[in-house]
Amino acid sequence: MSDHIAKGEDLEKQAEKKLSDWTLFGSKHEDAADLYEKAANFYKIGKSWDQAGAVYVKLAECYLKLDSKHEAANAYADAAHSYKKTNATECISRLEQALDLFMEIGRLSMTVNRNPDRKKSTSRVDFDFFLGQEIAELYAHEQNMEKAMVYYDKAADLYEGEEASTNANQCRVKIAQYAAEMEQYQKAIEIYEDIARQALSNNLLKYGVKGHLLNAGICQLCKGDDVAITNALEKYQELDPTFAGSREYRLLADLAASIDEEDVDKFTDAIKEFDSMTKLDAWKTTLLLRVKDKLKAKEMEEDDLT
Repeated sequence: MSDHIAKGEDLEKQAEKKLSDWTLFGSKHEDAADLYEKAANFYKIGKSWDQAGAVYVKLAECYLKLDSKHEAANAYADAAHSYKKTNATECISRLEQALDLFMEIGRLSMTVNRNPDRKKSTSRVDFDFFLGQEIAELYAHEQNMEKAMVYYDKAADLYEGEEASTNANQCRVKIAQYAAEMEQYQKAIEIYEDIARQALSNNLLKYGVKGHLLNAGICQLCKGDDVAITNALEKYQELDPTFAGSREYRLLADLAASIDEEDVDKFTDAIKEFDSMTKLDAWKTTLLLRVKDKLKAKEMEEDDLT
């Protein structure tokens, strides 16, 4: 590995010398770019990820000097995938630069590939996910949900521009999940309801409608507005006539009734019954616990008054 790193350092120095030299013919930036790319490859072989990332940034800067924005975007993306192993902040920063350039030149579609470290062609960039979505996932991993939501929103818009509505809605679902976690319930409700409406017109997606309406209904419960959840259930029945006969509707109706009656036990039993047939995921459990805690507090307050 040390030999590969040494070779990379030698090539990087050669590139720096090229840039400092005066030349009458050819392009010193083209020559330096070729050397930087070779240096970065040697750093990667030697698993010196920070050095690889730094050299890819220099490569991107050379391409910008040559007004080759597509190649520069590729280089920033390569820098990001090198930094991904060692420096999350640098990784995100370089991905943002790559995304900005791709948006500027209008090349918004990437080829999906599960191995971002393989040799890339100069005409396209390969990613695990579309750039905006990848940035969003990195921000989520860093627990920066506000930023994650911003980039999931960008990714959704770009997917829609490519008529990839399924991918767009996957991003929007993430936004709704994070919004609800941050108690932005109305925002989450609007997203889930909109996705449900879209799904109803698509035979392949209809099966997911009840799940989206359930999520929207849980967010309604979290808002603590009894009238709102009643109105929502009526609206969801009109939206999807089959919803009224579903277990999802029954759960929401039972939970709404238990809240109206201020009955914690009834609330718990409704959840247990549903969970025994369809396991509730961590997100739903977290939100329902919030509702239950509010109901308990209200019950305790009533007991104190009596």
